[in-house]
Amino acid sequence: MYAPSSYHFSDIDQLLLSSGTAKRLLLACALGGVVGIEREWRHKASGLRTNILICMACAFFTLLSAVLAGEGNPDKGRVAANIVQGIGFLGAGLILHTRNRVLGLTSAASVFAVASIGMACGAGLYLEAVLATVIVLFALQLVGALESKLGWKHFPMLYEVRGTDQTKIYVAILSVLDRMGVRMNVIDKDSVAELERVTFIVNTDRKRHAQLLANLKIADAADSVIAFQDEEEE
Repeated sequence: MYAPSSYHFSDIDQLLLSSGTAKRLLLACALGGVVGIEREWRHKASGLRTNILICMACAFFTLLSAVLAGEGNPDKGRVAANIVQGIGFLGAGLILHTRNRVLGLTSAASVFAVASIGMACGAGLYLEAVLATVIVLFALQLVGALESKLGWKHFPMLYEVRGTDQTKIYVAILSVLDRMGVRMNVIDKDSVAELERVTFIVNTDRKRHAQLLANLKIADAADSVIAFQDEEEE
């Protein structure tokens, strides 16, 4: 099969391609940026620039796939087909697996969705790309809020319990967790002057987090209890 060593486009061809290409790439940047703003607002690894570049690149590859194949080649989606594999590798880099949880699944899925939006823009499916963007934003914002409100979503919280006797602190913490049927994962313990500090993580729903915090605060061995959102939480 003959494969040309180079591609040549006349001035008219380039003008026609440029007029359609600019609109597709700009729309891809806009839609990728909308999703990127949501991710940036949540302080995720795949932020504004990442989503814009992914969406624009997928749109450009999709456009180039048909252009480089030429009129006589029926296989116009060969370059575009490899986008899925490339985004799969990129998404895998966003997923972190620790001993007790998996982080980055939502970020990886959003990158995969943004890539499909870019491919739709590159193929000229503008309405479909806008609709997909709306669905992605709905899933990231409203569905997540609904899960939290209904108590379906489990998320990790870091708890820091301070006191003067580390043994009594452990006994008090384990007593509270045993009553609630929650498992503790200690991630740090240290001493500052005469103050003992134990930091641990618990993964459960919002209601049980509130109950756990209230029970820890009334424990005799705990001088103070602080709870805050895990920075690595996805």
